[in-house]
Amino acid sequence: MEQKQITVALAGNPNVGKSTIFNGLTGLKQHTGNWAGVTVAPAAGQMKEDGQTCLLVDLPGTYSLSAHSREEEAARDFLSAGSADVIVVVCDATCPERGLRLLKQIVELDCVKSRGIPLILCVNLCDEARKKGVSIDFGLLQDVLQFPVIPCCARQSEDLRRLRRAILEAAGTANCYDCLDFSPKQLARETVRYTRVDYRRREELIDRVVTGRFSGGLIMVLLLFGVFWLTMVGANIPSDMLWDLFFSLEPRLAAALTWLGVPEAPVDLLVCGAYRVLAWVVSVMLPPMAIFFPLFTLLEDLGYLPRVAFNMDRAFMRCRACGKQCLTMAMGLGCNAAGVVGCRIIDSPRERLIAILTNSMVPCNGRFPTLISLITLFFLAGSRTHDPAGAISGNLQAAILLTALILLGVAATMFCSWLLSHTLLKGVPSSFTLELPPYRRPQIGKVIVRSIFDRTLFVLGRAAAVAAPAGVLIWLLANLHIGGQSLLLLVTGALDPFARLLGLDGVILTAFLLGFPANEIVLPIILMAYLQTGTLVEMTDPAALFTILAAHGWTAKTALCMMIFCLFHWPCSTTCLTIRRETGSRKWTALAAVLPTIVGIILCAGVNLAGTVLAWL
Repeated sequence: MEQKQITVALAGNPNVGKSTIFNGLTGLKQHTGNWAGVTVAPAAGQMKEDGQTCLLVDLPGTYSLSAHSREEEAARDFLSAGSADVIVVVCDATCPERGLRLLKQIVELDCVKSRGIPLILCVNLCDEARKKGVSIDFGLLQDVLQFPVIPCCARQSEDLRRLRRAILEAAGTANCYDCLDFSPKQLARETVRYTRVDYRRREELIDRVVTGRFSGGLIMVLLLFGVFWLTMVGANIPSDMLWDLFFSLEPRLAAALTWLGVPEAPVDLLVCGAYRVLAWVVSVMLPPMAIFFPLFTLLEDLGYLPRVAFNMDRAFMRCRACGKQCLTMAMGLGCNAAGVVGCRIIDSPRERLIAILTNSMVPCNGRFPTLISLITLFFLAGSRTHDPAGAISGNLQAAILLTALILLGVAATMFCSWLLSHTLLKGVPSSFTLELPPYRRPQIGKVIVRSIFDRTLFVLGRAAAVAAPAGVLIWLLANLHIGGQSLLLLVTGALDPFARLLGLDGVILTAFLLGFPANEIVLPIILMAYLQTGTLVEMTDPAALFTILAAHGWTAKTALCMMIFCLFHWPCSTTCLTIRRETGSRKWTALAAVLPTIVGIILCAGVNLAGTVLAWL
């Protein structure tokens, strides 16, 4: 007979390694972040041991069952429903008192007392506790609680095996908690010994610098600059290699289709349309993402991101928004859709909506290639030559300019947050609890694997999925004619007068409209529209690219307006769908698309007017 599946709930405070234990027990690779509230919905996975199957449910981190946020509500509701056959409460060995407070609340739940649901206390991060001189008497702790207490280091397989055995032994039993009454504070005093009085001194000294009023902001800007500089320096060579590889396959692909008997027009459509745009997107996007995401994830695993939220909390509070919005804004640097989903960590519905509506004002990774290309071509001296001596200084200047653009996006985010909180979404900023977790050595291998598979390939796959159809659409618009003019020219001509007011032209504005599925394809669309042949200039020849743009009237003012509009315009289709799903409202989704576009129009028109006035003078 088939054995009954055991349901095991993993509960605990944020930053106690609960999701790491979940991954170790189930073999899954659930994303774990080093800040409070990263798990905003229960995650489930199977654990198999000795022929027995257990369903593990990783509940969101919570400090209390008195719910004040979505994640706390999810944890409370699951535990209160009595759905679990075993409850594992994970606590931090360096500060067990907080975990014991949550444990006592769980013990006092009606379903736990009435059914006698077996409990297990898993004291995690014992390795960190030893380094800090924290000693726990686990025997005394278990004698008081009268249920299993498992010391654990989530990265040690032997500790996880002990926890598995404890879960299986507890399953099917019933405990009596009527006589269990303890004070978490007193119990911690009796069972915990601190052999080093200054065990947190080093972290406190680091935090004084990292979270200082002036030094904190400076460090944030320098780290942002460093990430961009490393991304640009490291992405050049692999990008050129991918470009050469993909475009060397183009004639072979065309020859193969011709050999199969495919007519000339469909061959041109598939090769010069779909394949060429797809090759552009992959060769331009993959190297920067493969560098940016691991660097960002390293800061995440190190424990730096909560410090960023702490530093920005004062500024966002002045905007009547939440400091956690800084974390969602940082997520948006990788993908705006991910940033929108990350807004679930914000407790207040009003502040969560503000964060969603303004998230796309910080550019996602898909806009970086366009911004970097325009900075390199129009604002760096000697960038269109192949002088190796100027490559390092050029990348340095480009990183500085790109950092300045990102800071402009941050400023716009804060201004629009202030505007929304004083108009459509009035309210008083709420307080929130944000734990500054200990600094931890990043797990380099897991960081690389997680950033590549969970982020890089996900974003690249989304872009590639829309790049090929977009290439087909552009080819059709360029090759279907009405009255002797292509459909593409008709569209760009109609949009040209308005675009000129913004310092752009009809082709650029059309490219942004057609690039709605993915921002990565805007620049390829512009070049295909200008050339009218579907032929894209080689990435290894920046001088030729500059010549094409200059021949169509581009100046430094055009490039600047293009970068501003690239920074501030409607979100991509994936982000809009995510906003619709998160808000459940078409009205808020439309506002999320209109708001950054209005900012972009105002700024572009202002730059264009200023440039025109200066030219007259």
